[in-house]
Amino acid sequence: MKVTTSATSCSIRSVVGADGIEGTFQPAEGGMAFFESEARMIGPDTFTETGAISFGEGDSALKFSTILQGHLDSKAGTGTVMWKIDGGEGQFVGATGNITSNFFLAADGTVTDYHFGVIYTK
Repeated sequence: MKVTTSATSCSIRSVVGADGIEGTFQPAEGGMAFFESEARMIGPDTFTETGAISFGEGDSALKFSTILQGHLDSKAGTGTVMWKIDGGEGQFVGATGNITSNFFLAADGTVTDYHFGVIYTK
């Protein structure tokens, strides 16, 4: 299965208060990020994935592959996967680290995906 998505720039805000936690995504000035991958189902609810995330109009990109396997709960349409950074281009040449993806897959094939990563550059 081929997956392609894109996202605008944003700021993430998390505040812990007396009533619990509040999280928001705020639009921010900046460019777009583009995601493209190939996912292969290896079991009824597991998959592997390879792909790249490119940033802005320049040549900055991260290449990644699955650590072990991802999980998809097809009944709920939710899933998670962890990727290792296999390399990069532009500002990410020599990059290492990990990225987690938590996603929702709608019945019409629309993907809502949240990535969080720790990226080390030389």
